[in-house]
Parts: sequence; C-alpha cells; structure tokens
Amino acid sequence: MTEEVKHETVLDTGAEQLGKTYARALIGAAQNAGVADKVVDQLGQLDDDYLSQSPELAAAFASPRIDEAEKERVIERFFADEFDPILVKFLKVMAQRSRLGYVPAVRGAAETIHDEMMGRVVASVRTAVPLDDALRNQISDQLGSLMNKQVRLRESVDPELIGGMIIRVGDRVFDSSVANQLNKMARRTREGFSSQLLERFQQLTSE
Repeated sequence: MTEEVKHETVLDTGAEQLGKTYARALIGAAQNAGVADKVVDQLGQLDDDYLSQSPELAAAFASPRIDEAEKERVIERFFADEFDPILVKFLKVMAQRSRLGYVPAVRGAAETIHDEMMGRVVASVRTAVPLDDALRNQISDQLGSLMNKQVRLRESVDPELIGGMIIRVGDRVFDSSVANQLNKMARRTREGFSSQLLERFQQLTSE
C-alpha cells in the first residue's frame, strides 16, 4: 500500500499548538478533580461518536456563522447529561472563544499528555478487519508484558493488509500480515536466485 505523504502546513502547526494549550488546561482541571481518565475518554467519545459521525455537527462547531451562545446551548442540550461537568464547561469555554473546531486537535494532545503522565505507551494497531474484544485484550496484555508498561491501543482498519496486523510502538514494528509474509517470500526467492547466479558466475570464471 502506498501511503500518502502529508506535508505539515502553518495551519497544521497552529492547530497542533492550540490543541496542546487547551489540552493542558483540560487535563490539569480534570486531574485536580480526580476525573482525568474519564474526561479524556469522553473527549474521545465526543470526537469519534459525534463529530466524526455527524459532519453537520462538526461543521456547526467550526462555523463562524453560528454565534457562541447558540453553540453553548447545543452543548448544554446534548452533552450536559452525558459528559462530566468539567468537560461540558471546557467545551463551553471553547465555544466562547470560537475554538470548537479544534476539538480533534485537543483530543489528540490530551491523550498524548495523559498517556505520558500515566507512564503508558501507545501502540498503533492496523488490521484488515476490526478487532474484537478478545483479540484487543490479548494484544494489550502481550504488549504490556513485553514492554513492562501499560499499553493503549490506537486502532485503524486497512483492508489492503489481506490478513493479519501491523503493530507499531514508537520505532518498533510488529508485522504479521499476509502481505508482509508474501513480500518476505519474494525477497528470499530473489536473494536465492541471485546467490545461484553468483555461484554459477564464480564457477565459470574459475574454469
């Protein structure tokens, strides 16, 4: 699979920095209240279950045409009973400052900051089909034992893997995909053929 190379822009850098700034404030408030785990999970839920699933809501959050008061009312109506009060208040502050469009950037930064605070490592897991709970737990447990740390999985699905999975932890890669096995077989075949040619050439030149 050919991966698209993404070039960082000034806008990307600005969003990342803003995300870190807001994430630090959120994590600090949540940690003081003893609800950091809960708030980070709920922020991910907001991003995954609402903004990613509803382009209309994501567009409304980011739109400068919708005034801040209306955005606050939407937050209160849909999320006050579902999310922790600290997160709800935080979202309202973002609305007041016209920053709700940066929720995904805040989510990414908050997860990274919280993982570092908890001594966790993040394992990116790419599979041909979605993981079930049993396999997810098995991967987490085995990686945790291997690295002697808590592990959080960041999952993605890539049908082009043919089968198996690719796990990346920092610079370390574990690859059990069928595609990778086929590539290894092809490489060994090429290397074997090259060795045979070299051996035959040496025989010919020594005669």
